[in-house]
Amino acid sequence: MTAPHRAHFDFTIAFANGGGMHGEGFRLDLPRPDLTAEEIATLLVRHLGLALVSDVELRDLRIVEEAHRGSRGVEVPSEPGAEERVIDLSHPIEAGMVTYPGLPAPTITPFLTREASRERYAPGTEFAMDTLTMIGNTGTYLDAPAHRYADGADLAGLDLGTLVGLPAEVFHLRDAWTAEQRGIRAATLADRDLRGAAVLLDTGWSRHFGTPQYAEGSPFLTGDGARFLVDSGVRLVGIDAINIDDIESGGERPAHSILLAAGVHVVEHLTGLDAVPSRGARFTAAPPAIRGFATFPVRAFATVPPSH
Repeated sequence: MTAPHRAHFDFTIAFANGGGMHGEGFRLDLPRPDLTAEEIATLLVRHLGLALVSDVELRDLRIVEEAHRGSRGVEVPSEPGAEERVIDLSHPIEAGMVTYPGLPAPTITPFLTREASRERYAPGTEFAMDTLTMIGNTGTYLDAPAHRYADGADLAGLDLGTLVGLPAEVFHLRDAWTAEQRGIRAATLADRDLRGAAVLLDTGWSRHFGTPQYAEGSPFLTGDGARFLVDSGVRLVGIDAINIDDIESGGERPAHSILLAAGVHVVEHLTGLDAVPSRGARFTAAPPAIRGFATFPVRAFATVPPSH
């Protein structure tokens, strides 16, 4: 597949009914790197959703190899013979791993060893059975409403239709937040139709998973961002960071409170989101149906059609 490219430019747009608009340092995803300036201008108008445009002037146009960030109206054609890809977005669970500082690490102990099983089965037949002890908040996990609210649905009460094959809207935000402005706000998420989608926040923070830095200065979703996503009709929100909320805020958890009150599932500690296109993939994160339990690890993954 051709590497993703983006156009960098300044622009001026004039409207047929009067007025205009300007932009500086604009970046636009491209379906292929050999587009003309006129074709890029057309993509720009489509991305911005403009009508009655009479003229578009692009200045300082550069086309660079760069990951797509979600420009609207950009469709990448399928390549002959291409197949659907499956991208694993979960951290493997292993004994002793630390997901969240202060929570117990999982332990794995044998219940029936292969050696002992030989006494129970026919010659040449053996099995291993192990016991896993862990808190539900281990690895990449999903929060059901009961995690926050006593009367909320537990894991067994979740509708699989809200967990499997959801349209994935990935926001690649690795260059959109800073140490001083860690919160992801509504304005950052407002350029798409998100109804029925799994919104996945790619911050790049998963690179620190398993280290002390993972818990310090992590990006998060703000309260206004959570309200916007609920109002937009999303089904699930995931992030590749230690928490959907700011764990350095003194115990406030507005994103959890707003999302789970609306029945929007939360998946934390994702990884590998940079490999998922901004649009076009499907996301799955289904936990086991455990009654009376509210948080549990998932094997989160994205399926990506050949056209992306």
